[in-house]
Amino acid sequence: MRVVVLSDTHAPRFWKRCPASVAEHLRSADLILHGGDVCVAPVLDELAQYAPVVAVCGNNDGPDVVAWGAPETVEFDIDGLPVAMIHDSGQKTGRLARMRRRFPDARLVVFGHSHIPWDEEEAGFRVFNPGSPTDKRRQPTGTIGLLDVVDGVLLDARTVPVAQDASRGPSTS
Repeated sequence: MRVVVLSDTHAPRFWKRCPASVAEHLRSADLILHGGDVCVAPVLDELAQYAPVVAVCGNNDGPDVVAWGAPETVEFDIDGLPVAMIHDSGQKTGRLARMRRRFPDARLVVFGHSHIPWDEEEAGFRVFNPGSPTDKRRQPTGTIGLLDVVDGVLLDARTVPVAQDASRGPSTS
């Protein structure tokens, strides 16, 4: 399965509609994960036009995102791979151990909040933040995550840069 991972899209301020560089990846997705701070539920509807969406609620998400079906945390399976999602995983120090304690049945935890890509793995347990495609903050470019999962095995997890285009809101530079 090809999984596209997004977080911190912050619509409508930074996401007016799906950026073309993000849509390019979404077209081949079997599943889309959103790590929170969608901000408005229509973004999730827009993403669902490409593939099924699993999302968690972030600290900037309103009741419409919760009503759409985004809980604070979620645990599920991607083709046999146990996965958990949460928006805010806390400070980076001790993150891997903290997430392993919080989600003992998961082998992959997807999170957002910092807008900073993060990929850390130890002893078959991985934590992954795709960054933000639209609100890059101090990062050189916006990013999304791509996961390849086959028969319960995470074959590849990586962040890729995406161009910000006219669909985004005001510049943060």
